[in-house]
Amino acid sequence: MPIAMTVGSIFYSFFGSLAFLTPYLIFGMLLLTYCKLDLGKIKLSPLHFWLILIQIVGSLASYVLIKTYNTTLAQAILICILAPTATAAPVITGMLKGNVASLTTYSLLSSITVALLAPLIFTIIGSYQDLAFLDSFIAIAQKVFLLLLGPFVLAIFLQKLMPKFSNTLGGYSSFSFYLWTASLTIVTGKTITFITLQNEGSYSTEILIAVSALIICITQFLLGRKIGRRYEDTVAGGQGLGQKNTILAIWMAQTYLNPIASIGPGAYVLWQNLFNSYQIWKDRK
Repeated sequence: MPIAMTVGSIFYSFFGSLAFLTPYLIFGMLLLTYCKLDLGKIKLSPLHFWLILIQIVGSLASYVLIKTYNTTLAQAILICILAPTATAAPVITGMLKGNVASLTTYSLLSSITVALLAPLIFTIIGSYQDLAFLDSFIAIAQKVFLLLLGPFVLAIFLQKLMPKFSNTLGGYSSFSFYLWTASLTIVTGKTITFITLQNEGSYSTEILIAVSALIICITQFLLGRKIGRRYEDTVAGGQGLGQKNTILAIWMAQTYLNPIASIGPGAYVLWQNLFNSYQIWKDRK
């Protein structure tokens, strides 16, 4: 992660120009992950209901409360809360001896919910407001649905009709880490490009966004663990609410919101990985 972000920062002009590849990389990551998914283990629980409620209501409430103070900050916080659970979250959950099946179920539920609601939210508050509402909604929905639901539908199709090929792809699920690394390099370059184009007066907002992302990150991890503890699912609760698909969040912010808002999930990448490192160190100790 540090190497990817450093390379993206130094050669931001080159990697920023490759931003068009990000959706394809995200699609590939999700497809490899879902091909390994055992549909028989998908079981919803009350914990998942509370987590998804916090994810949706919390993101919208935060935006409404903060937008009168700073719209860009409000968008950054919204996307940090709204973003679905990371595809790598089950791996960390397993390392922390948590319920991997529960977390995998919530990760899928989180992605589907965001796919359904994000087009509506971005149509209302995003950069497509100059279009008619229906036109804007359709334009966003086409991309988001294809990106988030497409891999899941394709994975189910392959599991049912081409099980051997599906198992082969599932066997390469660890390759999604390299796709993630490439995506991180590209979105870091794109984010740095946006920062360099800002005037000096915007730096205070960017710092405020990064600090807010830290507060949101810690709050989501701790709140998720607290709720999960009630259902004897502490680790899955914390990782489900706190560990975000930041690559997707950055792409959505850069595409549909004020591009500077992408600094929020960009900083969240660092904060959540530091928090995960701390959790793993504490668990081993």
